[in-house]
Amino acid sequence: MLLLLLFISPIIAILASIVVNKQRSMLEKIAIASVGTQIIAILSIIYTVLSQNAYLISDTFSVRAFEALILGITVTVGFVATLHSVGYLRCEQAKGMIGFRRIKEYYILMNLFLLCMYVAITITNPIIMWISIEATTLSTVFLISFFNRKADIEAAWKYLIINSIGLLLGLLGTTLFLSQGSTFNGFFNWNNLIASATHMNPLISKFAFVFVLIGYGTKMGLVPMHTWRPDAYNKAPSPIAALLSGALLNVAFLAILRFKLIVDIVAGSSFSQNLFVFFGILSIVIAAFIIYTQKNYKRMLAYHSTEHAGIMMLGFGFGGIGIFGAILHMVYHSFAKSLLFFVSSNIAVKYSSSRITDVTGMVKVLPYSSVLYIIGFLTMVGIPPFGIFFTEFYILFAGFHHSPLIALIALFSLFLVFLGFFKHIIEMLFGEPPKKIQKGENNNWTIVPIIGLAIILFVFSVYLPTPLQKLLNESYTMFLGN
Repeated sequence: MLLLLLFISPIIAILASIVVNKQRSMLEKIAIASVGTQIIAILSIIYTVLSQNAYLISDTFSVRAFEALILGITVTVGFVATLHSVGYLRCEQAKGMIGFRRIKEYYILMNLFLLCMYVAITITNPIIMWISIEATTLSTVFLISFFNRKADIEAAWKYLIINSIGLLLGLLGTTLFLSQGSTFNGFFNWNNLIASATHMNPLISKFAFVFVLIGYGTKMGLVPMHTWRPDAYNKAPSPIAALLSGALLNVAFLAILRFKLIVDIVAGSSFSQNLFVFFGILSIVIAAFIIYTQKNYKRMLAYHSTEHAGIMMLGFGFGGIGIFGAILHMVYHSFAKSLLFFVSSNIAVKYSSSRITDVTGMVKVLPYSSVLYIIGFLTMVGIPPFGIFFTEFYILFAGFHHSPLIALIALFSLFLVFLGFFKHIIEMLFGEPPKKIQKGENNNWTIVPIIGLAIILFVFSVYLPTPLQKLLNESYTMFLGN
């Protein structure tokens, strides 16, 4: 019943939005009501998981601790994105950038995007999970080309082609796994594959996992499959970029980790760990150097997402306490990076530019957004007491036991990111603002939800509520035990 409510609410919102005509306020109310219902459903599912260790519907849908954690992250980012979108779209409409038809498309596609992620997280069938993640590509490609400019359309095509090719490789890897597994009443699920793992061919399974890692790693934005990300994040409306980085990245990582559980049984954990360390450190190093020389603040955040995807990969690659650090890092990264994208939305609306050199005097023009931007910056570069300091400490601690050289390279790269990020944010915050720019926040819708997210981020940094601790510990035990 709870999953039905979770799936039905965005479907109803989509159908209701289709029939709405020339009433922007009605579209806004439908979107907010839908995501509010999703919060109720997911909180109820999390309660069930905490009390019964799992939420199951036959062999089709399954939510355990790790899936519950990702559902909670997804709906939180989705809720803030929906509220922020109300103010953001009003500003863009007032500037003449979009009309009612575009706003209608936006809310329809965003609800479809959320629905696809919910299905991918909860479904037990690997093929349907693949279909759901591929559907996120189709639903977001039109959001990336939202403003219908030449550069937007080019970014959307690049996003579509690279992700589709990557996911085709992921499908090939999935098929290779399924060809060796057994079914339950003709239905493949994760439990059946894990049960069949001892009978799988190690060589075929290794090749299959490489394809899966490349396929879903494309969706995560790992180097060298990351080339779609800077253009897509730059051209998409910033609330959508927040969902891509703060929610979809986790869903793609979940897909990889599900297959990791299988290949670890077949070939031993060292095979997947070495791949994770390779792609993780490559993503961190490449992103660090690009961030340092970046000239566009939205592209900077895109590369920053690639860096943090690499950090999470390193955590699982190093193993031990690094796994716990990576899981907790997922929580902090999702909230902090989403916060930065929401603030970037305010900057883009006010300055009508995403170039760092065009943004000066933010503290005078957008005082509240500036404070939030500083909070996001301090969190993302791992300054205590913000939580990423501790998660990166856990991961690097595990790294110095697993591979000291890789850990040192990662530490240097993190310092380089700090220098680059600090240099850029100082340029944006201070100095004299453009003479003709109007000072003051855009509207309450674009600032109040971000303040709420910042409060959650700070509270979680200094205090982890007991339910969250339990989800984290059970998720850690699940992967550590493997």
